[in-house]
Amino acid sequence: NLWVNLSAIKRLVEADALKMEIIPNPKEVDGVKVLQLETAAGAAIKFFDRAIGANVPRSRFLPVKATSDLLLVQSDLYTLTDEGYVIRNPARSNPPNPSIELGPEFKKVANFLGRFKSIPSIIDLDSLKVTGDVWFGSGVTLKGKVTVAAKSGVKLEIPDGAVIAN
Repeated sequence: NLWVNLSAIKRLVEADALKMEIIPNPKEVDGVKVLQLETAAGAAIKFFDRAIGANVPRSRFLPVKATSDLLLVQSDLYTLTDEGYVIRNPARSNPPNPSIELGPEFKKVANFLGRFKSIPSIIDLDSLKVTGDVWFGSGVTLKGKVTVAAKSGVKLEIPDGAVIAN
């Protein structure tokens, strides 16, 4: 999160002092190659007098930048307290989050959500790699190191209530 005094931004803009670097980011959108031009907002800190930064531990910061991150926060690995805080499920014995790699079929949020009747239980998961046309039933449990790979051109459906371990 960035917290900025709007008056300070106004002063910098009026003085033409925000000299932000443009970052080219090549991407492919629906099969078309595009060039996304970005700026790193956090890099603007150098233009502000008396700017400060705060280091927030990962335990308090759950970014969702990809559907693999979305799977983590929607799963039973995290829970919502009565006060509205998202916290790590104390039943998780392994300290780090499981590593999750989802194939391109899961990249868009709508496709991701459509491939799960319900988000699997991953409280005992160490790693997950999913490739191909894979669909998850409801009440699925994933444990240990799991790889699910559908053969090219074949739809693989994980049945309701399935437990996949190692």
